[in-house]
Parts: sequence; C-alpha cells; structure tokens
Amino acid sequence: MAKNQNFNTVAIHAGQEFDPTTGAVIPPVYMTSTYVQDGIGGLRSGYEYSRGGNPTRTSLETLLAALEGGKHGLSFASGLAAEDALLRAVLKPGDHVVLGNDVYGGTHRLIEKVHGAWGVRNTTVEMSDVSAVEAAIIPGETKILWIETPSNPLMKISNIAALADIGHRAGAIVVVDNTFASPALQQPLAHGADVVVHSTTKYLGGHSDVVGGGLVINDDELFEKTKFVQFAAGPVSAPLDAWLTVRGIKTLSVRMERHCTNAQAIAEFLQAHPAVETVYYPGLPSHPGHELAAQQMSGFGGMISLSFKDGAKAARTFCESMHLFQLAESLGGVESLVNYPAEMTHASVRGTDLEVPDNVVRLSVGIEDVADLIADLESALPRS
Repeated sequence: MAKNQNFNTVAIHAGQEFDPTTGAVIPPVYMTSTYVQDGIGGLRSGYEYSRGGNPTRTSLETLLAALEGGKHGLSFASGLAAEDALLRAVLKPGDHVVLGNDVYGGTHRLIEKVHGAWGVRNTTVEMSDVSAVEAAIIPGETKILWIETPSNPLMKISNIAALADIGHRAGAIVVVDNTFASPALQQPLAHGADVVVHSTTKYLGGHSDVVGGGLVINDDELFEKTKFVQFAAGPVSAPLDAWLTVRGIKTLSVRMERHCTNAQAIAEFLQAHPAVETVYYPGLPSHPGHELAAQQMSGFGGMISLSFKDGAKAARTFCESMHLFQLAESLGGVESLVNYPAEMTHASVRGTDLEVPDNVVRLSVGIEDVADLIADLESALPRS
C-alpha cells in the first residue's frame, strides 16, 4: 500500500491484492491445515502449517497493522487470546502491571486470576488521573501500563500521550485497548503507545458474526516474542474468521460515522430524561473527558452508558423492556444492544475496586434509524 493513502482506502485494499491465478477481486479463504513443500524445508511463501501461518490470516494481519499505522499485526481467536499472548511475551513472575479501574472485566480477570496465579502483580488506578498513574508505577517492576480509552463501561477518557511518556520513563510497555474507538476514530500508536489491542469481534468485524482479537506492534523484538507465543501456544484465528473480519473492516469507516451520529443524538435525548441520573458519553460537553476526547479522537464512538436515579430495579427493568435494543453481551455490531454490566460483562469484578454500580446500563448503539432507536428507548424509560 502507498504510504500516502487515506484510511478509507487502506481499509478496503491493504492486504487485499487480487488473486493472481484467477483474477478474483476478493482473495479466497484458504481452508487448509498444511502446505506442500518443494523438497524438505522448501516452503512456498513461508507457509508450512496453518498454526504458524495462513494466507487468509496474513491478509488480516497486514490490514490490522495498516489500519493502526503500525509495523506488525497479529490475529488471534479472541481479544482475550490476543491479550494473553502479549502478557506471556512480556511478563515473568514478580512483574507488575498498572491498569485502569474501569477496564473490561475479562481483562482484569485474565491479569488478576490467570497471570496472578503465576506471580504477576497488578494495581488498578484512576487512569484519567495522570499523577495517580505515575504514583502507582513501581520503578523497575512495572513492565506494562495498560490503558483502555474510552473505558468499559464508564467511558472514561485517558490521555494516551501523557501516559505513554510516564510509562516509557519507567521502562514499561504502553498498551492501549482501542476496541471502543476503533482505528477509524483513534490511533494510539500516533500518540506514543507501543501496542494496540483489539477485540476484533466488535467494531472491526462489525456484524456480530465472528469472534477474534488482534495486536498491532511497532517494536520488532516484541513482535517476534509475541508471534512466537502465537505459534507455540496456538491461539490463532481460523481462516473463515479472519476472512469475515476483513470483510467487516471494509465498511468500518462508514459504519463508525453512523454509530457516532446515532449515539450523539441518543446521548442528548437521554441526558434530558428525568429518570436518568448520568449519561456517560464523551460527545457530551458535560463529560469530564470531552475536550481530551475531541483532541485524540476524530469521533466520539457508538458506546453510551447511563445510570438511573431509581437504582438497580429501574436499570434492570429498562434492559428487559426494549425490542430494537436487544439484551446481549458484546458490542460494536450494526444492530443495537443493551447490557447490564453488573451481572453480565463485569460480573467477574464484583466485590473489587472495579465493581460497576448496579444502576448502570451500557448501550451499544447500532446503525438503525435513530428515530426508531429513540422511540424504543422512550418506551422502556420510566414514566415521570
């Protein structure tokens, strides 16, 4: 790909050269486990066995790197598989991780329960407070500074550039989970991050029909270490999953435009409703991270959370009373979803500093007609 090509062009063409044999515009799905060798060790294009490499996965990995403006991309079977491979590549027993107090519950569970059992320590901190982050870092021991912005589910905005500077001065690798924003709205590597992680299940795939994860890494040595874990442990994306993700990415930019405009209208509607206590959406001027989000993002995204004045009962009733907003885990698809974090996506952090208040609801705003979505919300909100 030419380096001067813009995002929309890259999303459609990077890693997507037409098939040289037939001229097919869309590269085929390489549904194969192994590859014929031209004599012992004579690998065609480097392919030997599909755990180590597959042309369809390669096309996705090339595309992921191009989207984030990075050197290397890696594709995995899930977002957590991507996170786990990176953590294994970087950490050893006794090392320390600093992460936000409002990260995805599965990320905290992976670091606390799985890697914690092997001696990895962690500290959760208010990531929007730069001074608090600096104080949480243990010199010589903190190896990863893990940033999620916007955060899940309270939509906190963290200053990537400032935190990257703090992390690098401490010798830590700075990782940004860019799932909520997507590379269409935010590119953390340009702000100083070392690694970008995605649940490609979400906005990149975009159609709720495939599970996957991805990493984009600039450092050659870190890439080789992580790629070795990918090969040795085998958490790779399957060919059809990679192909579906590529297909989704082709429309990422136009989808994100609609997600953003719909979410902005819905956030403004919810903010005016008497039953709603707080609307967590960085596109609202009242959001504490609004100005920072406007600086480091090109749009405010399709994710909204809200809290109810009447507590958990009102929140639960709301979640179970809509039709277009379907009650389900996950996010980022073309259809709208509603989630009750306290007992769904963040159930694993109950009783910890990351516990989500039980009056909070999370919305993944889809690309349906916004008038229909607002009508659905209005029918489920408590009557004043």
